[in-house]
Amino acid sequence: MIQDRTQDITAMRERVERMAEYLHLEAKGDDIVALETRTTEPGFWDDQSSAQAIMANLAGLKDEVAAYEECSSAVDDLEVANELAVSEGDEGMAREVEDGLRALEKRLESLEVSTWFTGEFDSGDAIVTIVPGQGGLEAQDWTEMLLRMYAKYAEGKKWKVDIHDAPEGVELGIDRAVFTVHGRNAYGMLQSEVGVHRLVRISPTDEKKRRQTTFAGVEVLPVLPKEIEVEIRDEDLRIDVFRSSGPGGQSVNTTDSAVRITHGPSGIVVSVQNEKSQHKNRDTAMQILRSRLYELEEEKRRAEIEELRGERKEITFGSQIRNYVLYPYQMVKDLRTSLETGNVDAVLGGDIDEFVLAFHRWRVKQEQAETVGATADVEAEG
Repeated sequence: MIQDRTQDITAMRERVERMAEYLHLEAKGDDIVALETRTTEPGFWDDQSSAQAIMANLAGLKDEVAAYEECSSAVDDLEVANELAVSEGDEGMAREVEDGLRALEKRLESLEVSTWFTGEFDSGDAIVTIVPGQGGLEAQDWTEMLLRMYAKYAEGKKWKVDIHDAPEGVELGIDRAVFTVHGRNAYGMLQSEVGVHRLVRISPTDEKKRRQTTFAGVEVLPVLPKEIEVEIRDEDLRIDVFRSSGPGGQSVNTTDSAVRITHGPSGIVVSVQNEKSQHKNRDTAMQILRSRLYELEEEKRRAEIEELRGERKEITFGSQIRNYVLYPYQMVKDLRTSLETGNVDAVLGGDIDEFVLAFHRWRVKQEQAETVGATADVEAEG
């Protein structure tokens, strides 16, 4: 018996039509035209980093519009296929309709995520910092593994990554990683990664092959638009230049191009060494410093700090947001959403979209529940 899926397809069509409104497609079309115009301006590629960031944003907008159009077209195709399956009793066609509905559901869920980012900086770029926590030298190896994971994830999203600081560890891995991710909704999406990440595996450095637990912390900050004012006085800065070390470009260990800026009043230290140009490294370090000082001021005013950085916890046992277990079994589990998978290699290879989306679905439900609760309280008081 062929099941008529007309009602399901109609519901999908209504969902797609609502999506057009949520996505502000008309405004996105205007943004695409404006960005394409900028790419044709003389000297556009003089600043490679800025140009690549604009191209990444443009690609993200185009992908979002294309994804919507593909969903809309898929509904039309499903409607035709369903009519044929029902009228001709074609079981093969009916199975294709079932498969198509499931595939469209996943595509719509992914597309809907972009409608959840309504924060001031959500649609922009992100500055990500990974630091080793408890676990000794192997925590530095874990830090490098996470850097590779996020780089692969960004590559899959067609985002651009600029690594600013990733000095080699004492024996293995890296001492820290600071990088900017350029792409549509990069900051909004990557807020799912803020917190402590725990790795359990057989120690690669232990001759007795004992199990080792290591930790690394991830911080995500927005790249502030230029119009956001952050007061930084020259007299509060100490700027040191030094020779680059660790992963980097052709100038590593050859010139004093790396820059370290220390902000006296706050004690914040920012190091950048990825560019051959000392001037570019200084500009990037100042950009990162602006974001960190902005966060600090927000904290002092007790305003929206959790949206910028998330709850601070020690990078040790009991504080992790996600576990990555390689031994005695294989599993990655997010402790906030309870999502888990046994395909650890895929996750460490950058396939984390399922975890990112699950977090934001969980976050939105939490926010909606809080809104409903607050409304109920107000009505009860009234």
